[in-house]
Amino acid sequence: MDISAIRATRRRALGFLCGAIAILWSCWQPAAAAELSGRALVDALRSGGLTIYFRHTQTDWSKIDNVNAYGDWRSCDADKIRQLSDAGRETAKAVGQAIRALGVPVSKVLSSEYCRAKETVALMELGPVETTPDIMNLRSADYVGGRDAAVARIRKIFAAPVAPGGNVVIGAHGNLIQSSTSIYPGEGGSAIFRADASAEHGFTPVARLDPKDWIALARAFASGG
Repeated sequence: MDISAIRATRRRALGFLCGAIAILWSCWQPAAAAELSGRALVDALRSGGLTIYFRHTQTDWSKIDNVNAYGDWRSCDADKIRQLSDAGRETAKAVGQAIRALGVPVSKVLSSEYCRAKETVALMELGPVETTPDIMNLRSADYVGGRDAAVARIRKIFAAPVAPGGNVVIGAHGNLIQSSTSIYPGEGGSAIFRADASAEHGFTPVARLDPKDWIALARAFASGG
């Protein structure tokens, strides 16, 4: 056998070996839990037992947060803390209308103490809003024990079982969900979680939706549909 034939045989053997390794590797990797969509997602939401996390809707980025002392973040003064824009308020109302049209039961509404987060879920009209420093923008986390403590608290909320027949809605911030789950929604975006004791942090993602996704679901599956 000449040298070129030997080299060709070696290349084929190497290619076969690499392919086999790739197949074995893919089989070894744990499968990611499939997220829900469409009718399956709507049915799950109507059954309850989920936590729905919303990043606040659109804000006026010409403003900045001036947090210099504990509690400054509670201000609804646009000259002190960034607030929702008019577009953000309309988005929050539209998403809330979609959730109500879908017949999604809500047993509790929690929110960061930031006005933009609280106003987002208040405008959705899903129930009375309870604010808590346990849900904190990470830019102010040093006032409540630091970033790691803030992440641990929101993970504890995600991992808390929610009774069937209702869902927990949360109004909060992008940096908090990104650091606790690696999910980073845009303004008004949301992620839905189910408590799962077998998961690494005690919960698993069920779905991720932008405002337009909620509206599309309502058009397709309004309550009774």
